[in-house]
Amino acid sequence: MLAARAAPKLLARGLTVGPPTAITTGLKASYIFVHQYASQVSHRRFSSTPRTSIKEYFPPPENYPAIKKSEAWPHPVYTEEQMSQIIIAHRETKNWSDWVALKAVQILRSVTDFATGYRHDREVAAGEKDPRDAKRKRFAMDERKWLVRFLFLESVAGVPGMVGGMLRHLHSLRRMKRDNGWIETLLEEAYNERMHLLTFLKMAEPGWFMKFMVLGAQGVFFNGFFLAYLISPRTCHRFVGYLEEEAVITYTRAINDLDAGKLPRWENLYAPAFAIKYWDMPDGHRKIRDLLLYVRADEAKHREVNHTLGNLTQEDPNPYLAEYRDPNLPRPSKGLETLKPTGWERDEILK
Repeated sequence: MLAARAAPKLLARGLTVGPPTAITTGLKASYIFVHQYASQVSHRRFSSTPRTSIKEYFPPPENYPAIKKSEAWPHPVYTEEQMSQIIIAHRETKNWSDWVALKAVQILRSVTDFATGYRHDREVAAGEKDPRDAKRKRFAMDERKWLVRFLFLESVAGVPGMVGGMLRHLHSLRRMKRDNGWIETLLEEAYNERMHLLTFLKMAEPGWFMKFMVLGAQGVFFNGFFLAYLISPRTCHRFVGYLEEEAVITYTRAINDLDAGKLPRWENLYAPAFAIKYWDMPDGHRKIRDLLLYVRADEAKHREVNHTLGNLTQEDPNPYLAEYRDPNLPRPSKGLETLKPTGWERDEILK
């Protein structure tokens, strides 16, 4: 596939094969990591930037008085047990709106698979077969292909939350009424997806071809989602719920590939320091596998949130910011404590 041939020149900026606190060791490990990959990638590189000209992707501002910034939306704490319990799930369609959303996701999935050179067993996607049992020759993915897919997906995944939050913000201003808390959750989702992208950019630098693909996909998707949200917000939230179902499948298979020994270069590799700070990853749980567990847990949460919002009316309060009279009943939360893969029904929230 075109994007798969546009192989990435993988960088190890922010990556180490030991604790990330040792800066000198990290630089040496990065050099080794890059040159190990050099013999594996195709001649058509993912990055067209000469190695000697590559600069830090997120350079710190010069002469800036502040030495540390706080996160606008601190990430909720996930436990290892909670993340290991994430499962592949699918919400059945119940009306024409759900059906339209599901078909749109299936079409988008097919286009994205073609663009990124991704192969996925249908039985794996349906949760009927373990990804580790997929045939090696036809469905094999390596570290390079996974990074291509992650970068492409995450560059588009941050669009729905921003579009929904923006339109609800303008709607609130125009009607001079409260939004009942939806804007914050939608913008927080967009922020989280962008953090996923920035994390993977610490592992690989996209070249001009990938940037062109992302630009085209984002432009088409933004405008399409913008118009769709004006017509039917509920359908759009269902669409994102189904989209996140696919994301959970994707990251589940990547984790299983890693566990099965199919991604040897990631087995002992540490996550970027950028990611360790954002997810507050504890000592002993800071490798690439742990990073994928955190990202998959985020996608599972987005899956629940959007399916839940798709079950509500546009005037209902946001259940993820609400305080309830009876705190003993299970309710939606920002964390994984009460995660429901197919979303909360409206009568469960309002009872």
